[in-house]
Amino acid sequence: MDIFKMPRMEKSEYDMLIDEEFMCRIAFNGELRPYIAPFLYVFDGKFLYFLSTKYGKKVQHFMKNPLVTVEIERYSSDLSSFAFVSIPGRLVEVEDQKTKRAAREMFVQLIKSKGLSLNVLSALGHSPDKPIESLLVGEQNSVWKLVGVDTKQISGLKSSGRF
Repeated sequence: MDIFKMPRMEKSEYDMLIDEEFMCRIAFNGELRPYIAPFLYVFDGKFLYFLSTKYGKKVQHFMKNPLVTVEIERYSSDLSSFAFVSIPGRLVEVEDQKTKRAAREMFVQLIKSKGLSLNVLSALGHSPDKPIESLLVGEQNSVWKLVGVDTKQISGLKSSGRF
């Protein structure tokens, strides 16, 4: 039996995927099983940033073990083309006010540029009845940053067709 292996993505390909997408899944080390949660993310060219509510299982798992894997994907509606990248690393909570503000501003810009519904604010710890700029004030959520990424451990795969 012939085994077909999906083509690996080059670094430039998965960098482009990371830069162009904005939704991901983060796999946390759960109690009995991995715990996976969807997140919006922004990428500043060096680090991935996430906004997290200050409650819920993801926060509990983050506090117990910040080692995670972030998965970003893109696929066509009929799955004739697809690509995904898995990025292992460690989440840290951003404490520096300037960095937090910059990340929050990137999230505001992302939501505006993608034309996302203000309902997304509820997933970020804010009321969808408030203006998008509410992300810039208060501390209803935490800013997390992915660090400790070993590029040799990044796994990017794609369909054989061009995406």
